[in-house]
Amino acid sequence: MFSVRKAKTEELDEIMRIYRIAQDYMISTGNPNQWRHAHPAEELIAEDIEKGICYVICDDEGIAGVFALCEGRDPTYTVIEDGKWLNDEPYVTVHRIASAQRKRGIFERATEYCKERYDNIRVDTHRNNAVMQHVLEKNGFVRCGIIYLLNGDPRVAFQWHGESGKRNE
Repeated sequence: MFSVRKAKTEELDEIMRIYRIAQDYMISTGNPNQWRHAHPAEELIAEDIEKGICYVICDDEGIAGVFALCEGRDPTYTVIEDGKWLNDEPYVTVHRIASAQRKRGIFERATEYCKERYDNIRVDTHRNNAVMQHVLEKNGFVRCGIIYLLNGDPRVAFQWHGESGKRNE
C-alpha cells in the first residue's frame, strides 16, 4: 500500500538517492541522455520541496518514489508539433517522477493521486524512454505530439483528461 504526501526538507538526501537509482535505470534501459547523472540537480529538488510541489510516495519501508506536481501553464507546453493537445483547459504537469525500484506501481500511484484531484494532466518524456511511454499509455495518457524544453531538447508529450482517461480505462 502506497501513500502520497508532500516531501520534507530533511528528506532531500533520500530523494536524491532515488533520483540516482532512476538515472542508473534509464541509462541501463537505453535512455542514457534524458537525465544522465546530472538531472535533476539537488538545488532544483530543494526548490521543489520549498515550493510545496515535490511529493513522495511511501510504503512500509519509507520513500519508494518521488515526483513534482506543478499547477498552471508550463511554458514548454505552449508550442506542440506533430499533433495537438486534447484541450486547452487548465492543467497540472507531472515532472521528475522516479522510483526506488523496490516495488512496482510507483507511477500508477502517482497518477492515481493526481487523477483524484485533477481532470487534466500533462507529462512529457524523452523519445528514448520507452518504459515511461509504455507506462503512460497503459495508464490512459494519450500521445499528443512533440514539445521542446527551454534548452531546445525535444520531448514526447502526453495528456490525460478525465473524459479521455475514462474511455481508455
